[in-house]
Amino acid sequence: MLKKKHSSTGRVPLILFLCQMINALDVPLDLVQPPTITQQSPKNYIIDPRENIVIQCEAKGKPPPSFSWTRNGTHFDIDKDPLVTMKHGSGTLIINIMAEGKAETYEGVYQCTARNERGAAVSNSIVVRPSRSPLWTKERLEPIILQNGQSLVLPCRPPIGLPPAIIFWMDNSFQRLPQSERVSQGLNGDLYFSNVLPEDTREDYICYARFNHTQTIQQKQPISLKVISVDELNDTIAANLSDTEFYGAKSSKERPPTFLTPEGNESVKEELRGNTLSLECIAEGLPTPIIYWIKEDGTLPVNRTFYRNFKKTLQITHVSEADSGNYQCIAKNTLGAIHHTISVTVKAAPYWIVAPQNLVLSPGENGTLVCRANGNPKPRIGWLTNGVPIEIAPDDPSRKIDGDTIIFSNVQERSSAVYQCNASNEYGYLLANAFVNVLAEPPRILTSPNTLYQIIANRPALLDCAFFGSPLPTIEWFKGTKGSALHEDIYVLHDNGTLEIPVAQKDSTGTYTCVARNKLGMAKNEVHLEIKDPTRIIKQPEYAVVQRGSKVSFECKVKHDHTLIPTIMWLKDNGELPNDERFSIDKDHLVVTDVSDGDGGIYTCAANTTLDSVSASAVLRVVDVPNPPFDLELTNQLDKSVQLTWTPGDDNNSPITRFIIEYEDAMHEAGLWHHQAEVSGTQTTAQLKLSPYVNYSFRVMAENSIGRSVPSEASEQYLTEAAEPDQNPTAVEGLGTEPDNLVITWKPLNGFESNGPGLQYKVSWRQKDGDDEWTSVVVANVSKYIVSGTPTFVPYLIKVQALNDVGFAPEPAAVMGHSGEDLPMVAPGNVRVTVVNSTLAEVHWDPVPLKSVRGHLQGYRIYYWKAPSSSKRNRRHTEKKILTFQGSKTHGMLPGLHPYSHYALNVRAINGKGEGPASTDKSFHTPEGVPSAPSSLKIVNPTLDSLTLEWDPPSQPNGILTEYVLKYQPINSTHELGPLVDLKIPANKTRWTLKNLNFSTRYKFYFYAQTSVGSGSQITEEAVTTVDEVRAVNPRINLTAAAAETYANISWKYEGPEHVKFYVEYGVAGTMASRQVDIATQGWFIGLMCAVALLILILLIVCFIRRNKGGKYPVKEKEDAHADPEIQPMKEDDGTFGEYSDAEDHKPLKKGSRTPSDRTVKKEDSDDSLVDYGEGVNGQFNEDGSFIGQYSGKKEKEPAEGNESSEAPSPVNAMNSFV
Repeated sequence: MLKKKHSSTGRVPLILFLCQMINALDVPLDLVQPPTITQQSPKNYIIDPRENIVIQCEAKGKPPPSFSWTRNGTHFDIDKDPLVTMKHGSGTLIINIMAEGKAETYEGVYQCTARNERGAAVSNSIVVRPSRSPLWTKERLEPIILQNGQSLVLPCRPPIGLPPAIIFWMDNSFQRLPQSERVSQGLNGDLYFSNVLPEDTREDYICYARFNHTQTIQQKQPISLKVISVDELNDTIAANLSDTEFYGAKSSKERPPTFLTPEGNESVKEELRGNTLSLECIAEGLPTPIIYWIKEDGTLPVNRTFYRNFKKTLQITHVSEADSGNYQCIAKNTLGAIHHTISVTVKAAPYWIVAPQNLVLSPGENGTLVCRANGNPKPRIGWLTNGVPIEIAPDDPSRKIDGDTIIFSNVQERSSAVYQCNASNEYGYLLANAFVNVLAEPPRILTSPNTLYQIIANRPALLDCAFFGSPLPTIEWFKGTKGSALHEDIYVLHDNGTLEIPVAQKDSTGTYTCVARNKLGMAKNEVHLEIKDPTRIIKQPEYAVVQRGSKVSFECKVKHDHTLIPTIMWLKDNGELPNDERFSIDKDHLVVTDVSDGDGGIYTCAANTTLDSVSASAVLRVVDVPNPPFDLELTNQLDKSVQLTWTPGDDNNSPITRFIIEYEDAMHEAGLWHHQAEVSGTQTTAQLKLSPYVNYSFRVMAENSIGRSVPSEASEQYLTEAAEPDQNPTAVEGLGTEPDNLVITWKPLNGFESNGPGLQYKVSWRQKDGDDEWTSVVVANVSKYIVSGTPTFVPYLIKVQALNDVGFAPEPAAVMGHSGEDLPMVAPGNVRVTVVNSTLAEVHWDPVPLKSVRGHLQGYRIYYWKAPSSSKRNRRHTEKKILTFQGSKTHGMLPGLHPYSHYALNVRAINGKGEGPASTDKSFHTPEGVPSAPSSLKIVNPTLDSLTLEWDPPSQPNGILTEYVLKYQPINSTHELGPLVDLKIPANKTRWTLKNLNFSTRYKFYFYAQTSVGSGSQITEEAVTTVDEVRAVNPRINLTAAAAETYANISWKYEGPEHVKFYVEYGVAGTMASRQVDIATQGWFIGLMCAVALLILILLIVCFIRRNKGGKYPVKEKEDAHADPEIQPMKEDDGTFGEYSDAEDHKPLKKGSRTPSDRTVKKEDSDDSLVDYGEGVNGQFNEDGSFIGQYSGKKEKEPAEGNESSEAPSPVNAMNSFV
């Protein structure tokens, strides 16, 4: 069912509905209707006597109403007064007092009546009074003399004006007098002093009264006040008693509070409902009292309570009867407290509960007029009809009066009239006009046809259908051109005809028809509804904290209905952006460059369309390093301390965390600032410790989370008194630079530490191990003193004491030093060498006597060298090596020796001066070691079944070579290794030929030398024997033939090379034709061979293309495939210095092993060719041309590559691998 609304729904938009409900009863102006007052002057009308008087009265009606006035209850004949005219078409009076006449002449109570044939409406009673701004009466104000601490009230007593004046106190310069908890202005305009101070002395306390209506200010005579001490007061009284007003009732001593206003302990206050209640308590006392407020048996309303005038005034706005009660103010200081109770009663002028409304009825209908009001006291209700009390008005049988209600039944056209309801009590009155208009009219719809409503989705849609008719029409709504009446629950129909869709959706879009019906007819109207998507901010600006001078950007992205064009506006603190080029808007961004302090605030992005608006805000906080402190002041200046006080600068929105204090010593280090102290950011003073005889200046820097401020201005200078030094030099040392001196050095005091003028040093010394007296000398401000003629390296006790013109520093502690060193005199003895292994030896020696060192023993130094043999002697300079052993150590290790070598060494003691004499040279031999690898290995003169190896001996035999070991093994076409052959070769050989090898076979060789200790490092190589050779041999053929009739049988015996072809020639005797009986002469065979050759050629081309694409076959991979089967790689860090692995650990690998060897062949020795990898039918190539080692069960060994292969890579050899 369609819901009907007869009252407000409580939603804000429905306020509009109530207005429309009232307006729906308004009769269209083209229909007959009684007058209605539309505009009138206020009840209490205060006029400006300098301007013409205008008393308003406007009304509407059909026919247009005529107007008349009463003044002070009697008819006001405007035609008899030439100064009074009535505005054409209205009842507004214009009284021309600017031409002549006075405003006071027209004071009175005016009332307007608007009348036509249907009735008469009356206005309020308008009280017209001219404003008044009288002057103060002349008076002589005596000077006031008060003792310090007394209370005082300076009266204002302004003249009574209309309306009442606004009071304020100023001086002769029109500057407002400062007010505080001690001094304040009361509600009556008087100036109250809880206690006076000497600073209150002045001669121009002036009370001003401002009359806003006439824009005038009146001034009271200045009041003079002088506040003096008790002694001054007695003298003043004696000299000026005759012409001075003396306020001496109160003592100037401290005292508890007493109230200056209101008086006594209780008072009463009456206020009208809806006004602002103001309660005031002002107290005097010393110290100044503080005021508190409470409500007895209740609490003060939170949202309507305000404290003014330093809490001396309590204000409650919009008071109601519930605010009546007892309010208590309490005045308190350290000596006591008092309270005052104010009993508040809230009265009420009449106010409407139900005001009468215009009533439109058709003939024969019934209706009521209700006039219901309330107040305190209860108002009286009176009815008038057409401006005449209803008791004396003509009777109307259709009406009946029932208190505040008039009941109408079976009305007729003659029942039309205007009724006035008057509700009054002692505090005021209410007057309302309401007409009864009897009409018979068919429905009419007042809303414009085809009105388009555009509504944002999910908001209420209000479709208007203003109507009129008598009797009151019924309203129905339809959706669509052929739709039925709306009966769904989602619609609400209001009494004024408005259709409400509480939550409009997209499917609410369409055409709606409003139909109004009564018994006299029907009317309809169409309206259109469109639902739009809401405007949303999908990216809101975000809170930002930026440093002054930087740039900040706020982003605001808006999504909206495509048919609406939004307007994006940026606001700062709810106002327009500053007109500054630093602010720029670029699409969705607001950018502020070179941010300053004033740019901080709330930035709002507001997106507005014709239907809705959204906004989002973000706070910008501009921070920076603090401003520097200022107003530095030195107080409590003592010899060794001073108090520094300063005023902090602006923290620039980032709290100050600490203050850094620095000082400058203008006497000793002018322009150089030193750290003095740090204090927390909440302190503004610091107690600083000072040193004597320093000309101090201080400066302060503030620091926050952003950084440190620039330094403040320097404080005044403060020179402390001189004093004896309170410390001695540091870093005192005694070291001799020569065998017969002692150099005493120290770190001198700086000027700041000198504590006074004339800084010097007292240097004292004596031998430690003797009974000598101290020898002292006073030197100037230097850092070194040399004592000459001292014994060599003798311990001394040394003291350096500071002194100045005032006195000596405290006695210093003695430090030990030594006179100068000399070279050691004795060489270490009993040098012994123990050979650990072929590369390591251990040396021992006996220490030298300490007395012979003649200085600080720093250690021992070993010189060792390889002693040349007799054959190599004097050929070149012998290189000596040095090892130093710190401290008193008497043994050491000599690493890195060469095996099988002759060495010599000596040992020397060292001190700070240098080396002592060398010990006797000590010789030793290192044992044999394993040799290095042979220097080279190459294979020469390859033949079908032999290879010749040539080599150079090891560069470092490390002993006597006993033999060479050669191991070799074949490598087949699948890179598998064959059986290993081991061969011993005498040590004196450098060439060896291997025979009985397989032809066209690759071999891998492993070659190394041996000493009696073991095998050395090996060298590897690979080589290939040559292919089979065809020799020129004269074959021998024994031929026999046996002829028959049609054929011949031929046979022969052959001696000669194998793999030959035989041809038989035969013919008729005498002609001897040649015939080849070989199949090669057959055509089919020739074609087949051509096809095979072409196929091989194509395959060969593809092979070479892919090989070139893949690059050379990596040497590393071939080395991995042809790995050393015996030698495993040695660990680089294995064992101690000079130790080698045992040759017996070198075992041959199993056949086919691919263990990699680090005994590599040099890169330039590698001969990487297709022949090396392409032999055999099982060889295949991958896509990049590299060889794939896929093998069949064939056991044929494939030779591996060598550094001097007998076969060059060529297409012919490659082809041989395929045929």
